[in-house]
Amino acid sequence: MQIRQTTVSVVHCLPVDEDHPLRAEEIARAAGDRLEWVLELVEAGVIAPTVPESPRTQWAFHGDALRSALEVRRLQRDFDVGVDAAALIIELQRELRRLRGLLGGA
Repeated sequence: MQIRQTTVSVVHCLPVDEDHPLRAEEIARAAGDRLEWVLELVEAGVIAPTVPESPRTQWAFHGDALRSALEVRRLQRDFDVGVDAAALIIELQRELRRLRGLLGGA
């Protein structure tokens, strides 16, 4: 049995928070896709820029947008769904968690 080992080096790291939002290009790079894909996520309502009325070239996103984008990428990879289907799945998952929270608190 051959054991494979992978080494990862972190060269640059920035926090993702209110003071350090992500640009659309950074979300695309993190998810391994192109900028147009991020625009599709915005159009489908999966993610939203911090200032929606700003020009696309100036869009910034909070960390939860990155989590959602990576979840869409996983759904596309694992189940071969489109952006709209992934958006619906994520919305249903969020609603299910919200309802379970309400039931748990009762």
